Amino acid sequence: METRLNASPVDSLASSEVVGLLQDLVRIPSVNPSIAPIEAQNETAVATFARDWLMARGVRARLEEAAPGRPNTFGLVGDGDGPVLVLCAHLDTVGTAGMTIPAWEPRLEDGRVYGRGSYDMKAGAAAAMSAAAALAREPGALGTGRLKLALVADEEYTSLGADDFVRRHRADGCILTEPSEERLVLAHKGFVWVELVTRGRAAHGSRWDLGLSAIGRMGRIVAALERFDAERLRRRTHPLVGPASLHCALIEGGQGLSTYAPECRLKIERRTLPGETPEQALAEIEAVVRDIGEEAESRRLFDRSPLTCDREAPIARCVREAATRVCGSAPEEIGVGYWMDAAIFAQAGIPTVNYGHGGAGAHEAVEWADVESTVRCARVLAEAARDFMTRG
Repeated sequence: METRLNASPVDSLASSEVVGLLQDLVRIPSVNPSIAPIEAQNETAVATFARDWLMARGVRARLEEAAPGRPNTFGLVGDGDGPVLVLCAHLDTVGTAGMTIPAWEPRLEDGRVYGRGSYDMKAGAAAAMSAAAALAREPGALGTGRLKLALVADEEYTSLGADDFVRRHRADGCILTEPSEERLVLAHKGFVWVELVTRGRAAHGSRWDLGLSAIGRMGRIVAALERFDAERLRRRTHPLVGPASLHCALIEGGQGLSTYAPECRLKIERRTLPGETPEQALAEIEAVVRDIGEEAESRRLFDRSPLTCDREAPIARCVREAATRVCGSAPEEIGVGYWMDAAIFAQAGIPTVNYGHGGAGAHEAVEWADVESTVRCARVLAEAARDFMTRG
C-alpha cells in the first residue's frame, strides 16, 4: 500500500522539530532517584521543559505530582465530549555508570541520536509530544475527541507516574510509545516478586548434632524451583509472548564460616503470562516447597499484571491502519517478554497497545535512537489519534 498523500495532521510535522526535541530531552538528566540515587537529578526539570514546550505550541499542559518532587507532565488537545486517547511515554532514565559515550550531550550522527535515554525512551516522548503539537495546529483534526499526553515519572522502578495518571484520568484508548522497532505490540508478560525464608538452628560448626543449616534447606528449594521452571513453566506458553518462567534472583544467609546458618532468604522473580494471576504464581511456588518436604515462609513483595489487547480493538485497528499508510506496509504484530506501563492502563479498563521507534542500547554503555524511525513514529501517532477520534 502506498503512503497516503492527502492532507492530514502529519503534513505539519517536521522532521527537524522531532529530532530537535529529542536532543533537547536527552540534554536534561532525568535519572530515576530510586535506581541511582547518587547521580539522580531533579525529575522536575525534564517535566517542566516538556510542559513549557507543549504550551508554546498550543497544547494545554501542566505538571501533576505523582509523588513529592516526582511530577508527570499532562497535556491536552481538543475540548469535545467524544473519544479520549492517551499517548504515554516515560521521562525517567536508568543511571549512566559504565557508559562509553557522553550521557547528556546528544550526538546526531549517521541518522542516529546518541545519549542516555535516547532509545529508552525519550524518542518515544518526542514522537508523542510532536504528534500532539501537530494536532494542535490542525483545527478540527480531532473532531469532538480529546488527546491526552501522559509523560510520566518512575517507569524504571515502580511506575508511580502511570499509577497516578490512571487514578486522575479516564480514556477510551492508549498508545504507549516504548521502542518496538515500529512493530505493534499487543501483549507483554507480567511479573511477581516473591521472598522465601527458611529457618535453621545456629550452632558451632563442629556441632553437627545440634546445628541445622537454613542455607542447606534453601539449596534444596532452589534445585526444586529450577526443575519446576525447566520442566513445567517453560512448557506453558502464550502465542505472542512465549513461555512462562522463573528465576532465583537474590539469596542471602548465614552468620559466619563456623556457624550453622539460622536463616536464609531467597528472592524470586516469576514472569507471568496473560491469564495468570499473582496469587496463582505464589501458590505454585509454595506447592514446590511442600512437594519436596521443606518448609519456608513466603511473601509476595510486588507484582505487575501482563498485557493483552484484542487485535480487532479500535485502538489496535487505528494504529495498524495509520502505520500502514505512513510506512507503506502493515506493521508486524508481536508480544514481548518484558513489562511496560501499558498494563497499568489496561488494568484501569483502557484498551492499550504499544507502538514505538527503533534503535538500540537500552540500559547499555552505548544508547541511540533511529531518527527516521522516530519521525515516522510521530506521524503514525498523529494519524492514529485523528482516526481514533473521528471513527474509532
